[in-house]
Amino acid sequence: MAESPITPRAQDFAAWYQDVVLQGDLAEPAEIVKGCMVIKPNGYAVWELLQRELDQRFKATGHQNVYFPLLIPQSFMQREAEHVEGFSPELAVVTIAGGKELDEPYVIRPTSETIIGHFFARWIQSWRDLPMLVNQWANVMRWELRTRMFLRTTEFLWQEGHTAHSSHEEALEEVLRMLNVYAEVAEDVMAIPVIKGAKTQSEKFAGALRTFSIEAMMQNGLALQAGTSHDLGQNFGKAFDVRFQNKQGQLEYVWQTSWGVSTRLIGGLVMTHSDDKGLVLPPRIAPVKAVLVPIYRKDEERANVLETGARIAAEVGAKLDDREGQTPGAKFFHWERRGVPIVLELGPRDLASGNIVIKRRDTAAKQSVSQSALAAALPAALDSMQKDLFDAARRRLDNNTVLANSLAEVESILADVTAEKGGGKFVMAHLKDDPACDARLKEFKATVRCVPLLDKFDGGGKCVVTGEPVERRVVIAKAY
Repeated sequence: MAESPITPRAQDFAAWYQDVVLQGDLAEPAEIVKGCMVIKPNGYAVWELLQRELDQRFKATGHQNVYFPLLIPQSFMQREAEHVEGFSPELAVVTIAGGKELDEPYVIRPTSETIIGHFFARWIQSWRDLPMLVNQWANVMRWELRTRMFLRTTEFLWQEGHTAHSSHEEALEEVLRMLNVYAEVAEDVMAIPVIKGAKTQSEKFAGALRTFSIEAMMQNGLALQAGTSHDLGQNFGKAFDVRFQNKQGQLEYVWQTSWGVSTRLIGGLVMTHSDDKGLVLPPRIAPVKAVLVPIYRKDEERANVLETGARIAAEVGAKLDDREGQTPGAKFFHWERRGVPIVLELGPRDLASGNIVIKRRDTAAKQSVSQSALAAALPAALDSMQKDLFDAARRRLDNNTVLANSLAEVESILADVTAEKGGGKFVMAHLKDDPACDARLKEFKATVRCVPLLDKFDGGGKCVVTGEPVERRVVIAKAY
């Protein structure tokens, strides 16, 4: 077996991440298109499972799927001043089509608040049309300078929910409802513990009143923004004249929300659970949950092992790896790299004893069970692995969350943290929601990740920058 080409995490976490993505057959760089990637079958299968988990929750909360144009008139982006200012550096613009220069350029969709606002204005006339709850599965383009597969690419896949409501109270309820949906999928499906909180004014979505996010900690201690939900207020309603007649017959602007997660969640999966051997996928998000590898040395053993293996695999829903010309060791290596949670081993001795071996990807622990008990033992092993992965990630988050009571402490804790070296922490400190305070943190490449919705610490205190009283601590970290 060839020596592992995966860089150890302790040596260079960033190189390790790229190696795991490549060796796990998740994606590869699309070198002919700046900053883009090709999502390969194993990676796209993970995305399809994420889509399914999210989509069923969206529909259960009353949302319908729609699709809007990829190209957005440039003038639309300019109607909401804060929005265009926030996105201008990342826009890709089409100026020529059909061999002719366009009268008005089109922006390739970086997000869809503007074009959806245009159509909401057509569709919404009365309070009877509200709430309007739609979601779009789409690709978007943001011209990134520094890219990394899944985490930050010029083009990526996502969903973006957009809703319109008759009151701010109802819109805010929607914002938090969808934030909870994201947290549920992250924790229950992806086994990634998250902190739910509000962004500071400097870190909010361009054009929103407030932005809420879920923040996850990767194995190197850096933060990953894993999903966002935006309270847009009436900003886009006013920009696109989205008004409705209320029950009293008066015209009002709608209150809107938008919320989204993207393929960067796959990057979060990799960095939360994988090891130096390669990809590790939690069972609930693994496209292939179990593979049966038949083991035989002699031709006379082959038929019996394959026949029994095929029967068992069919009974328990496992994939049978009956490829010719591959040794069992090569097959184990192949599935290990691709993050398959469970490998079942079946050889002549197992046939004789009526047993089969269950091997977990995360711990490499082996368990021999009777073949008749496998139908119950396999789901139990998958459930145990799912729980253990979440618990390990939760311990990592808890063990690397620290308190700081001065700016010097914050800076000292985060000073030498990089994506390559790791050593990151979530630093809980009191900080005023003021752009000047955010700017001070950026001097040492840290940011406020969020102001947690639940205060697990000690309540109010003095801002580490201004000394002014604030209600609770915020999460400060270096991030992707």
